[in-house]
Amino acid sequence: MSTSRRLFLKNGSLFLSAVALSGRSAWAVPPMAFPRHNIPADKKLNPAWVKSLYDRGKPTTYLKSRRELAYLGMPVGGLHAGTVYLGGDGRLWLWGIYNQSEEGKCEGIDPKTVRWDDGQEVRSIRSRDGSAYVEPAIANNKRTLEQGFAVRVRSGKQSRIKELNEADWKEVAFEAGYPVATVRYTDPDFPVEVTLKAYSPFIPLDADNSSYPASILRISVQNRGKEEVAVDLLGWMENGASKLSAKPGNGEKRNTVFRSDGLTGIFSDYFTEKNEVKTAADFGSTAFGIRNKDAKVLASLTPWPVTDSHFEGKEDVPVDGKLVGGLTISRRLAPGKRLNEDFIIGWHFNQPKTSLKNLVSDANAGYYYGTRFADARAVLTALSRDFEKLSSLTERWAETWTDSTLPHWFLERTFVNIGTLATANTYRFASGRFWAWEGVGACAGTCTHVWQYAQAMARIFPELERGLRQHVDLGVGFRPDSGAIIFRAENESRPAIDGQAGTVLRCYREHQVSADSRFLSGNWPAIKKAVSFVLAQDKNGDGMVDTPMENTLDAIWEGEIAWIVGLCIAAVRAGQAMAEEMQDTAFAAVCARFVQDGQRNMGEKLFNGEYFIHRPDAAAGRSKLGSYNTCHIDQVFGQSWAFQVGLPRVLDRQKSLQALRALWKYNFAPDVGPYIKTHVGGRPYALAGESGMIMNTNPANEPKPYGENVTWQLGYFHECMSGFEHQVAAHLMAEGMTDEALVLTRAIHDRYHAAKRNPYNEIECSDHYARAMASYGTFLMACGFEYHGPKGYLALDPKIHPEKFRAPFTAAEGWGTFSQQRDGKVQRAEVIVRYGKLRLNELVLSFSGSPVEVVLEEDGKRLPLRIRHTRDGERLKVVFDGGITIEEGATLRLHC
Repeated sequence: MSTSRRLFLKNGSLFLSAVALSGRSAWAVPPMAFPRHNIPADKKLNPAWVKSLYDRGKPTTYLKSRRELAYLGMPVGGLHAGTVYLGGDGRLWLWGIYNQSEEGKCEGIDPKTVRWDDGQEVRSIRSRDGSAYVEPAIANNKRTLEQGFAVRVRSGKQSRIKELNEADWKEVAFEAGYPVATVRYTDPDFPVEVTLKAYSPFIPLDADNSSYPASILRISVQNRGKEEVAVDLLGWMENGASKLSAKPGNGEKRNTVFRSDGLTGIFSDYFTEKNEVKTAADFGSTAFGIRNKDAKVLASLTPWPVTDSHFEGKEDVPVDGKLVGGLTISRRLAPGKRLNEDFIIGWHFNQPKTSLKNLVSDANAGYYYGTRFADARAVLTALSRDFEKLSSLTERWAETWTDSTLPHWFLERTFVNIGTLATANTYRFASGRFWAWEGVGACAGTCTHVWQYAQAMARIFPELERGLRQHVDLGVGFRPDSGAIIFRAENESRPAIDGQAGTVLRCYREHQVSADSRFLSGNWPAIKKAVSFVLAQDKNGDGMVDTPMENTLDAIWEGEIAWIVGLCIAAVRAGQAMAEEMQDTAFAAVCARFVQDGQRNMGEKLFNGEYFIHRPDAAAGRSKLGSYNTCHIDQVFGQSWAFQVGLPRVLDRQKSLQALRALWKYNFAPDVGPYIKTHVGGRPYALAGESGMIMNTNPANEPKPYGENVTWQLGYFHECMSGFEHQVAAHLMAEGMTDEALVLTRAIHDRYHAAKRNPYNEIECSDHYARAMASYGTFLMACGFEYHGPKGYLALDPKIHPEKFRAPFTAAEGWGTFSQQRDGKVQRAEVIVRYGKLRLNELVLSFSGSPVEVVLEEDGKRLPLRIRHTRDGERLKVVFDGGITIEEGATLRLHC
């Protein structure tokens, strides 16, 4: 959240006109007029429904027959290459590849203002405030480019054509997933069925090969009839060069046919002599190809509607300024046989907007993909050359991810938000620097106090997070004199205390997801200064920071605030761990004293017997906005973060559990409708009839719960923001409150059901909001996952179905599958590496027995191991003398 966001909301009267219809200031209400707490303590959840959340189930499939396809938009381009959506019926839409995103002018995937009745008045909601939540973008309204496929079936003299769209088939089924989605087209009166698989190369731990500005569309046509048929497949794609800015007379669209190593393609560019066209943000190229050297090419066709002539190679003149090229292939199919073809669409628009260049100088040299590819033809050529490798690894990861005992819906919701990296919310510049908004086009500068919640990128593409730490947070955004980390780097001048603490924790995490200690040793001087900055904010020396400073709720709060105090304790504990590894014993001791004092005083002074609170500043009292005695969603965020990086407890377990129970009791609403109708001013990220956890509630019904001088930021307290909810769900899971963790995660999942809005787009301040990537942390806690690459340490303690558990894992140099089974006193576990390698010195499992056999199998051979083992209660530690390396394809087996 940002200063510009603050002014935007204030000037837009989003909060300040929300309460009093009489014309009074929204919060200038009589002392006893603050609405009463009205979230029921008894959630009245059906026990059978709660139990069903644990079921494996099946992948979520959205159907035409249930009217669930209109809003679907899966990001199907590479990382940081703009936004291209796969729609529910398999057509691509949105085409946010033209560098449109611009704060204040072109925010969100569908920049618009909508009207929303908040229960007391009808308000204008802009893109950064949830307009796409109230009225989601509809695919058919955002088809910037003509693109699609059609299949023709000929039998005897009969010829029938169906386009791959919703209108032409009895049923279209969209099987959700990420990074691969599957669309199936069926019609009982048509002799063939069609399956489309769509993705861009996505290989965890390989950011470069996951960053193609391209989409792969694999189409399979199967003859389901009893007779042989002739099948023709046609694909088409509009020339997308200079699509937005070029005007008649500016130049000429060109389609050029090319063939290379089995690839048949159409390269689309725009020829012009006009400098204003050449320097526009949409000046570049697109390309469309098929991995078949025998395909026919139509450099120009008019596919509305598709007729037999298109399959015969007849070319047409461009219509309405659109130059559309086509590719066709023909086969005869016997009953049961398939036609399989791989199409690729690529783009290349390497001219960031001037407004972006003004925000970050790295943008002046263009994008990272521009250093790898000269144009869209080069994108297709490179991708086709390595197609088998890239596709097989992408599909291997997709299979590894879903090859789990965890519920399908849970796997979907906890992973899907990493698709944010494949939208116009994120950029990677030619220098290699990663840079992002908070949400698409809104709030610049890879904001520390937002991005610290996101757990996905660090585990899937750790090199991006390490680069962000090293070159930005400890580089251009760092103040060596004080150790302050400016929370938006060049786009700000101040640190944010929660962002500072979170970034220290991220430094420890980035060290843990490294193969060795070079990241920590190379950055330790700056990290130490960053930790010292946190220590310096404790003015009275009680281990609880008390310096007024910016935070993610866009206000400077006074006093000792539980969620900030606890977060800083966790950060300093991470600093202690890093100091110990760097053998900086003196600094480690300083950190340890702070942590000890903070733990004690936070428990004694900020816990009210039920939950943690905000103690006012002794001098200022409650004159300014704060959470004070209310129940705040992030109150034990520090302990939640500690679980993510395997730190010892930083907050008392019983008090943490009580705080979580209070959040469940006072903040989780099975239906948010009654609450948001009476507590107005928040933005619509959950609507009546939907479940969610409210940010801040007033269980004691105090007349002035948030201070004497209530400001516009109070509106945040009445919202459901999914990133915060995911953080709480992860903590609930880690503490063993699995019912509550699953219910809360499912609440978000259901809010984003395709019948209502796009399941791939969790919204806060604009679309594809970065904080929502906290969802991956819930998956990690469901696995009880801890990892430390330089130490060669891996621990797993599953929270869901531990008696028969299987799930994926990622490490510094590889990824694979972990499984365990318990059958009476017999326990077994396996670690299978499916990509890269895994170095291990210690493996810790929640096993009650002692190992009778530990075997490493590689290429069918058993390799000798030297092990020791120790016990800590139910935790079994297996130590590999000298360490082991599990190579790709190898399996480590443990039998107790």
